[in-house]
Amino acid sequence: MQLLVYIIAYPLLRLISVLPNFLFYGFSNAMFFLLFYLIGYRRDVVQKNLQLTFPNSSKEERSRIEKVFYRHLCDLFLEMVKTMNMTSDEVKKRYDIQNIEILQAIEKKKSVLILCTHYANWEWNTSINNYLNVKGYAVYQKIGNVYFDRLIKRIRSKWNTTPIEQKNTVKTVIYNEKNKIRGAYGMVSDQSPMASRANYWSQFMGIKVPIFNGAEVLARKLDLAVVFLKVSKVKRGYYQAEFIPITEHGKSTKEHEITEKFLRLAEQQIKEQPEYYLWTHRRWKHRNKVPVA
Repeated sequence: MQLLVYIIAYPLLRLISVLPNFLFYGFSNAMFFLLFYLIGYRRDVVQKNLQLTFPNSSKEERSRIEKVFYRHLCDLFLEMVKTMNMTSDEVKKRYDIQNIEILQAIEKKKSVLILCTHYANWEWNTSINNYLNVKGYAVYQKIGNVYFDRLIKRIRSKWNTTPIEQKNTVKTVIYNEKNKIRGAYGMVSDQSPMASRANYWSQFMGIKVPIFNGAEVLARKLDLAVVFLKVSKVKRGYYQAEFIPITEHGKSTKEHEITEKFLRLAEQQIKEQPEYYLWTHRRWKHRNKVPVA
């Protein structure tokens, strides 16, 4: 069944990837109407998340954010598909990095963890490797359909980026450091861990939730540099990225310092343009399971 679904869907995805922009985004408009008005895909989750994180905003404002978010979500999915046929020159025009020199200066000396959130277009973050001399890695979670998983890995492997499953991240970084192989590791770090396995809780958008702190553990143990990747949506199909240093010496930081700096930067980014965050993600589902101190 997985293969059949892939065989049916792949030709359509390939066709979409080569459409001219006016047809490409026209298709996204149709997809928005279907998801938002007819199917109502996870609208209950989105509305609940917005009410939790923006309790002082008016209902009208939250409704505006919701609607713009769904338009962006459709664009995002199709832009990932478009990556199949994008050249390095094209992605450089659409994904403009403002201060790549910060990352280039760090990579000459040591490995770096690039932390980001499910914001704007995180799929095109892999194009950063176009500007680097060290090996670039993109940490990802494997999906159920093996054929689509392979497709996504191929897409994310463009521009000499190596996808690594989240479960293999630690051993990959440790192996590379042991063998003096510098790398740049891209991590989308706003996922929600299982409450039972969480060893750190903190405030995120004003709500106490379990936090993944694996990046901090690696940085402090191996003395890695850490930067936050802030991405803004300039207009439809165009993004602007900048690097915000968190630390160049992970070992010199205090416990939870890296994680807390990341959380505050992530919050700031979301509050500036909340419509471009992934609100369908159940990020705050464990908020009522806060362990008793």
